Amino acid sequence: MSNDLKNMSESYWKEKLTPEQYQVCRLKGTERPFTGELYYNHKEGTYQCVACGEPLFYSDNKYDSGCGWPSFDDPVNKSNVEFHEDNSHGMHRVEVTCKNCGSHLGHVFDDGPRDTTGQRYCINSVSLKFQPKDQK
Repeated sequence: MSNDLKNMSESYWKEKLTPEQYQVCRLKGTERPFTGELYYNHKEGTYQCVACGEPLFYSDNKYDSGCGWPSFDDPVNKSNVEFHEDNSHGMHRVEVTCKNCGSHLGHVFDDGPRDTTGQRYCINSVSLKFQPKDQK
């Protein structure tokens, strides 16, 4: 399935995603800090890829890093995400994408909580959808 989704046309993604989701997920954009709906979400559940529904992060791994985007210290499973070198904007970062569909999610940094993984997955709220724990 992932190879099929990764090879879908841009017209497919333009129809499936909102303009803001398309800008972030397909064109590697970013939302303004502190504006994402899920930044303020404190409910229990799973954060999924907005484009394909792949489970990406559990609410138990979300924390307030103060950066303006939802932050997580670990993904549901590292096999659900991919990492890519990103040297855009005059800096070195590690981009995080959905392994299933290739959508841009955000970046991972080594300045997360030292009492857990030490990682900060800084993820665009618009690239996620939330599945509450009490719903299937």
